[in-house]
Amino acid sequence: MALMSIPAALDARTSELPEVADPSRVAPKDARQLSKLFFEQLTVLEEGTPEYSYARSTLIEMNMSLVRYAAGRFRSRGAEEMEDIVQVGMIGLIKAIDRFELTREVEFTSFAIPYIVGEIKRFFRDTTWAVHVPRRLQEARVQLARATEELRSRLGRTPTVKELRS
Repeated sequence: MALMSIPAALDARTSELPEVADPSRVAPKDARQLSKLFFEQLTVLEEGTPEYSYARSTLIEMNMSLVRYAAGRFRSRGAEEMEDIVQVGMIGLIKAIDRFELTREVEFTSFAIPYIVGEIKRFFRDTTWAVHVPRRLQEARVQLARATEELRSRLGRTPTVKELRS
């Protein structure tokens, strides 16, 4: 009989998951409270079940504002890189959600921000110049790439060095 009451208890706990219509629009204050509830459910739910997926997805969507906040610190890198920065920050958020434990009694935001920022910094470390190259040379490389693309589309083939020089 004890075995029959365990599934009933699990069903009661999984039914406690509130349905959030648009998790990305949840206010940060509400997201904190809801996040605790969803993290409690993640510890109870079995990975791979639809309920687990719903709880995890909702946590990710509710906490996207953390990624936008952390990415804002890198706004000076340029608007064209912002989308990449946010995507990389989302990877950090997902890692934070997967590794967070309620038993540590730490706010999720305090736990997640270092993961998000760390992932963004790792992205810059992996994609930026290893040796300091003067700005004028970096800009010349960009101009050369644009000219190459323009000539390639105009000529229908890869331009020669002589054509690029002129």
